[in-house]
Amino acid sequence: MQVQVRYFAAAKAATGVAEESRDLADGATIGAFLDDLDNTSAAVFARCSFIVNGAATTNRALVLQHGDQLDVLPPFAGG
Repeated sequence: MQVQVRYFAAAKAATGVAEESRDLADGATIGAFLDDLDNTSAAVFARCSFIVNGAATTNRALVLQHGDQLDVLPPFAGG
């Protein structure tokens, strides 16, 4: 299945891309998606929250669906 992923701030720096389309196995969770990423970026992704199709979540067990949009958001500071 295809999921559209957008990375922000430190997540963007860690992956080197702002957006990509990812092929994932049917029934893949956010956690499985993260496990598939480069391990050198694990510290960044361990603190991230997510937006799936406009709904915020920190649930890494959330099952993704074909066509979902996943935004990866590291903690932000400032104001």
